[in-house]
Amino acid sequence: MLIESLAQKTRLAMMTVFATIVGCAVICGFTVWCCISLVNRERQQIYVLDGDIPFLAERAQLEANFTMEAKAHIQLFHQYFFNLPPDNDYIKWTVGKAMYMADGTALKQKQAMDENGFYSDIISSSAVCTIMCDSIQFDEYERKFTYYGTHLIKRRTRDLKRSMVTTGYIESVPRTRNNPHGLMITNWRTLENKDLANVKLKQK
Repeated sequence: MLIESLAQKTRLAMMTVFATIVGCAVICGFTVWCCISLVNRERQQIYVLDGDIPFLAERAQLEANFTMEAKAHIQLFHQYFFNLPPDNDYIKWTVGKAMYMADGTALKQKQAMDENGFYSDIISSSAVCTIMCDSIQFDEYERKFTYYGTHLIKRRTRDLKRSMVTTGYIESVPRTRNNPHGLMITNWRTLENKDLANVKLKQK
């Protein structure tokens, strides 16, 4: 009887020790998980100081606003590329800004327009070119976009209105002063550039 009692007490003690070890491991694991979750949550938060008063601000994830930034980049590129006054220095500056936002396909189109006398015609005729964005379709999965706009060329004698449709892809690159969105337009090409209406202005 004494031996059986000792064996039972030994088993009970071992079970108690085992249960204690398992319980400690579970508590330690839960504690570590809570600490890691807390650190990750803190890393997603930033504080903005207004004088001496801190305000909690959520840091936006790139995935959450990627589509918005891509559309802003596409629209800004087209504004730099197509909004042109009759000023040669300004044309060089604004088109040069557009070149930072796209790959060599944009440079090829710029060279083709230059060879066709597009820029010299703007200067000689005192024309003003502006583009208005109608809509931008963007496929976030393929990172492909289609830009729909209206290109207006105002001359002293008439206004020329064209529909502009371009397409291309978006790639991520490091952010710079000349490329604040950190995006690059690739394989850019024009799908449509046709006249909509010619409006003759009355001579005064």
